[in-house]
Amino acid sequence: MRANPRSPAIAAAKPDRVASALERDIRSGKLSYGARLESENALVRRFEVSRTTVRKGLETLAGKGLITTRTGIGSFVTFDGQTIDNALGWTRALANQKDVVETRVLRLERVRDKSLASLLMTASADFIAIDRTRSLKGKGRVVSIERSRVPVRAELEHVLKTGLTRNSLSATFKEAGLIAAAGEEWAEIECLSKADAAIAGVKAGTPFLRTRRLVRDARGGPLEHVVSLLDPRHFALHLAF
Repeated sequence: MRANPRSPAIAAAKPDRVASALERDIRSGKLSYGARLESENALVRRFEVSRTTVRKGLETLAGKGLITTRTGIGSFVTFDGQTIDNALGWTRALANQKDVVETRVLRLERVRDKSLASLLMTASADFIAIDRTRSLKGKGRVVSIERSRVPVRAELEHVLKTGLTRNSLSATFKEAGLIAAAGEEWAEIECLSKADAAIAGVKAGTPFLRTRRLVRDARGGPLEHVVSLLDPRHFALHLAF
């Protein structure tokens, strides 16, 4: 039986066809970072679809972090060839990208933070402060600034003298027999201060995605509290419900 060209399934497939073709152009490098896509009118003619279909296709690409659309100006490629998988959370995803990301430790010391202890409901206000940046290899572009606070435990006190295992907090936890069993994460937008903008190599006031993540061990105790500032050119928040 011949399919009805106006059926919902075929109608839904048209935006996917537009998005898939443009995604191939982007991921292959035919459309490079910063390139401007064809106008909506040109895309309508190219794919022989309606303007609504083109816009839905562009929304799909924007949802994947491949493009950004500026009203009255056009759509531009924001994908630069590097993909970071966030399936396990930003912090672990970045740590797993050894071939893509370089980590630099800015701070590793013992601190007292009574307000954080109150927030996490820990008996002690002593924490190990670990501040790091992660940059794309070969490009020097800082994609994240992370400030981790780890409650001091006997298993981790050596870290203050010896440093992190393989420059990784997750590897340090594993070596100490500490397992992340659960977590929560919150996200918002923050305009960078002058100090953070200098670290990231951008202008003060540049908007970054700010996440706050609390990781707990199997007993429900706080294992790590980390605040991350993420370059929105490489990260996006997608909620499905």
